[in-house]
Amino acid sequence: MKNQKKAEEIAVQRVQLLSPLLASGLDSAKASQIKAEICAQYGMSERTLRRYLAQYRDEKFEGLKPKPRGRKPSPETIKAEHLEDAILLRREVPSRSVRQIIQILVWEGKAKPGEIKRSTLQDRLTARGYSSRQMRMYTSQGVAARRFQKKHRNALWQSDIKFGPHLPIGANGEKKPVYLVLFIDDATRFVVNGAFYDSLEQSIVEDCFRQAIAKHGIPESVYFDNGKQYKTRWMNRTCAKLGIRLLFAKPYAPESKGKVERLNGVVRSFLSELALEKVTSLEQLNTWFQVWLSECHQNKTHAALGEDQTPEIAYRSDTKALRLVDADLLANAFLHCEDRKVDKAGCISFMGKKYEVGLLFIGRTVQVVYDPADIREVTIEHEGHSPWTAREMVIGERSGKRPALPEHLGKESTDTSRLLRGASQEQAKRKELQTPAVSYRSIRKEDASHV
Repeated sequence: MKNQKKAEEIAVQRVQLLSPLLASGLDSAKASQIKAEICAQYGMSERTLRRYLAQYRDEKFEGLKPKPRGRKPSPETIKAEHLEDAILLRREVPSRSVRQIIQILVWEGKAKPGEIKRSTLQDRLTARGYSSRQMRMYTSQGVAARRFQKKHRNALWQSDIKFGPHLPIGANGEKKPVYLVLFIDDATRFVVNGAFYDSLEQSIVEDCFRQAIAKHGIPESVYFDNGKQYKTRWMNRTCAKLGIRLLFAKPYAPESKGKVERLNGVVRSFLSELALEKVTSLEQLNTWFQVWLSECHQNKTHAALGEDQTPEIAYRSDTKALRLVDADLLANAFLHCEDRKVDKAGCISFMGKKYEVGLLFIGRTVQVVYDPADIREVTIEHEGHSPWTAREMVIGERSGKRPALPEHLGKESTDTSRLLRGASQEQAKRKELQTPAVSYRSIRKEDASHV
């Protein structure tokens, strides 16, 4: 009789739990939302919820009663007040273990030794949403990371820089570190470009990025960390020119760039193998890296891509068309741009050289667009004017002819000084406003002896 009453109480609780899903006219999207809310509230799996719902539809109320087991069910061993005290103790210090919670309750005289079983309390806390794992999820200082993957190739590229081995670089054969730059496609894990470089300058990212676009087209967006090689004025200009959305990860959040970070970890195996080859040049290093990349990553099956799928197959078989770029547009987008102020001679100083811009721009700030590899001529840009080319100024043996003064800057002839005439008028107005302190006309002659 007691067991029957308990079974009915459980069935009543389950009907109440399912009641939001029993409303008529409920569409599938709304039903999915309600299921998620119920699972989160009661700490149960969606599979269990679906089972309850199927049992109710087949057998109504009776279907929700717990089925009798072969052995006698264990009696409830945790009192309601004990569970509430345990929840309070867990909330005070989320890292407290179940054993510590039970110990505290015994020390405080609220429970007798052995009265509360650890496994039973653990189950009750989990059902109420207060397990140690659930509490850590909400109290963690980090960001809750959810896996994401773009649907098509070139929707998002990620990039990172990794320290490589030390190689004898330079005339004296001194060993210096080299650095690996990687650009990886988010949807397919395909490395669109990767190479080792002998410096950490901004130019290594420029070169790797440019080659990737030249080979595989323009991505919709790129995702970088906050390194100085990525967060530059040049990168902003290049992405704006090519119509690429520029995104940066939050500081101290490596989990947001998990795919490229995972690839960096795999590269460690390459470096271990490379140590056996006794590589002595950057060219040899990049040759071996391309061999390893092709056979050990690009054409190796990847669990995240599905059965028999490799990054290269996934990238090549994607139906989304590549957004290829014209060579001239690509070259223009990868130029650098800096501001310079035009001096009184109509020239600018740039990277230790002089360039003639024009007298019209004296005192103005212009944008210098240039290719770092060749600065014999640069492009000058200024708002309201079409870009024009300025060549490096060459100072010859004889002075050049002074350029003719533009007509609108010529001297205007006049016969009078407008400044002096204006000053004269202002002086006359000021005299009218000034009143003498003493008027000698009012002094009578008979008082002259007292003056």
